[in-house]
Amino acid sequence: MAKIKKGDLVQVISGATEDRGGDRGKQGRVIEVIAEKNRVIVEGVNYVTKHVRVGQTQRGTKTGGIETQEAPIHISNVALVDPKTKKPTRVGFREETVEKNGVKKTVRVRYAKKSGEKL
Repeated sequence: MAKIKKGDLVQVISGATEDRGGDRGKQGRVIEVIAEKNRVIVEGVNYVTKHVRVGQTQRGTKTGGIETQEAPIHISNVALVDPKTKKPTRVGFREETVEKNGVKKTVRVRYAKKSGEKL
């Protein structure tokens, strides 16, 4: 089970601060997790400009030019946000027993280490 998943609210914990043009302290949702490279793409964080070749659609409208999009950042530079305190926290795992249709089953659950709340 991964510590950070798609859709989680995370906060950037390293790099330059916002007043110095960086992204530290910004919070956003995880758009994509690239597990092979240990990287995540976070909404609204690490914007880069990309030059796209200008083309034409069937109707004749122009496409391309300079676009901005989110670039991946290393997974160690983000921390999951605690749903209770809205501050960054570490992630833990614990076994919980769940009863469904009269059958007991143990399930691994992620939880926030600061508040103990289930994620």
